Parts: sequence; C-alpha cells; structure tokens
Amino acid sequence: MPESRASHLIAVFSMAAIAAVWGGGFPATKYCLQAGLSVGALLTLRFAIGTLGLGLMLALLKVPLRRREVLDGLWLGLVLVTLFWLQTDGLRFTTTSKSGFITGLYVIFTPMVALLVGDRLRPSHGLGALVALTGLILLVREPGAAWGGWNRGDSETLLAAVGCGFHIVMTSHFSRRSSGWVLAFVQVAVTGAVSLVVTLMLPAPFGFQGAGTALSQAGTWVSLGFMGILATSLAFYVQSAMQARLGATESGILLSTEPVWTAAIAVSSLVPGIREHLSPIQLMGGLLILAATLVTELGPRLLRRLAPIEAEDTIG
Repeated sequence: MPESRASHLIAVFSMAAIAAVWGGGFPATKYCLQAGLSVGALLTLRFAIGTLGLGLMLALLKVPLRRREVLDGLWLGLVLVTLFWLQTDGLRFTTTSKSGFITGLYVIFTPMVALLVGDRLRPSHGLGALVALTGLILLVREPGAAWGGWNRGDSETLLAAVGCGFHIVMTSHFSRRSSGWVLAFVQVAVTGAVSLVVTLMLPAPFGFQGAGTALSQAGTWVSLGFMGILATSLAFYVQSAMQARLGATESGILLSTEPVWTAAIAVSSLVPGIREHLSPIQLMGGLLILAATLVTELGPRLLRRLAPIEAEDTIG
C-alpha cells in the first residue's frame, strides 16, 4: 500500500476513533452536572487534567514552543472555550442524545466555513453533508412536542455546533504548519485557564461552591478522568495531528459519527443515572449519519474505479 494512502487511512481511522471517545464525553458530562458540578467547575477540572497530560508529554518529548504555533493554539483555544461553555451549559436543559445530535450539525457548518476561506468542496463531501443533515433532523425531532421539542439547551448547542465548524476548519489549516502537540496543549490550556477565571467570578451555584460534594463521589472522578485524559489530552492531539492529512469537510463528516456513539451509550445505560430512549425514526437518522461517512470515504474511490470501466466501454 502506498505510504500516502496508508497515511490517509490511519488519519481516517484515528478521527473516527476520537469521534467515539467524544461521543462518550456527553454522558460523562451529564453525569458530572447531575452530581452537582457547575459548568465552570467541570470545564476547569476537565481541561486542567488535559493540560497536565499534554504538558507532561511535551516535556518528555522535548517539543519546542514556537511563537507561531503558540499563536495558532491560542486562536483555537478561544474558539474551543466558547463552544464548550455553550455545549456544556446546554446539557443542563436538554438530553444527552439531543445534545450529541445537535452538536453533530457541524457536519453541515464545516463545509460552509471551509468555502468561506477558499477550500475546495468535493461533490462526495457535499452529498455526505446533506445525508448527515437529513439524519440529524430525524434524530432531533420530537413529534407532538412544542417547537418540535426545541429548548434553550438546544439553541446553545446549535451555536456550539457553529463553533465546531470554525474549529475544524481552523485546525485543518493550522495543523499543516504547526506541531500537533503544541496546538493541542495550548488550546486546552487556554480553555482551562479561561474557564477558571470565569468560574471564580460567578456567584453560587455557578462557581466552585458545590464542587466538594460532587467530587466526593467516585463516579465524578471516573468521568473527569475519562474526559480529561481520553477526550481531551489524547483526542485533541489526535485531531491536531491527523487533520493535516484530511480536508476540513472530510474531517467533519468523520466526526459526525459522534452523536451516534453518544446515543448508543445513553440508550445502553453504561453511565449510571443516564438512560434514554430512541424511536425507530431516530435510529434511522443515526444510520443515515453512518451512511454519510461511507459516502464521503468510499464515493471518490468508487468513482475512480468506475472511470476506467466507462472509458473502456466508450472505446469499445
């Protein structure tokens, strides 16, 4: 297998894997919120753990911090902290599954942002985004509920999805010129630092006032460890490093499987206290998202294989 193709496949599988990890982050976040952690306390602790993990790796690998790479990471961090506060606060008002599904709308926002900055949009990527959007509509809609079941948390999560689109496109551009380790470390550190400052200024119960009770539960630390180590340190490094081998829209489609993993975990009751139900229509929406990923990844290859056959038929 050619090195470039192998490199691309590694990037594809890596991005799909962190989508699964981030999918598990939604139930873990909901668990911590239900345990009594405020949005600010949760984000501060999560990104503090992530910063320590990434900082340790930078020290062990002796990765230098160059000015341009730090600035790239700073811009990513400002976008990241905004979208995470919106997404996490939204989880106070909406279900785990809906939060994951609405966040997945970045699959349609990513190509829009990419077009704004002059990136090329492949037909298969556009088709995949439309299929994924159809699936997300089926997943989110609640028949018979007022406004289709839409609430404040859904609105905040939608804004977070727009932020995700910008973050994915910015990561695609910055990762081609900056170290993945530095990008991951700086943006995670910025998110943790900003969260700490904001949370210290918030009145009860939105600051650190109820953190002691929540942190006395073992499940809270398990959730924080999962989010801080796997969903932050590891996942953001993989994203920062692997998106250099993928386009922004392709990355967005791969990450769109995240809500499917979120729903699977929420429905299975793997996280204590979180059990949700999905209707057959919502399950169909999840399958459409997976189909969108296949269209994006397999579509161009199938067209290339069919092209010689069509040429032979024309000659004959």
